[in-house]
Amino acid sequence: MNILIEHNPSSIRLSDLGVMSWPKWSCQPGKYALVFEESETCYLVKGKVKVYAKESSDFVEFGAGDLVTIPKGLSCTWDVSLFVDKHYKFDPPTSL
Repeated sequence: MNILIEHNPSSIRLSDLGVMSWPKWSCQPGKYALVFEESETCYLVKGKVKVYAKESSDFVEFGAGDLVTIPKGLSCTWDVSLFVDKHYKFDPPTSL
């Protein structure tokens, strides 16, 4: 699935990335079908999520305090067990 998870990054790393200036997104517990049209990096302030690749039982799990990079083109279901509050940014497209 190629989701990269950095557990508990340092405050220096978060500051270097400018995470706290990124937009915020939140959602209640539930299941959400998502397609990532761009690569996204997000930092979970609150919550817990299992991400299942489309038509697969394979999943990755992450939660509060994790810095996560989601690849462009991923079709998945977010199974949110705890309210999610996250900062996020879409990574610029790579040039050919």
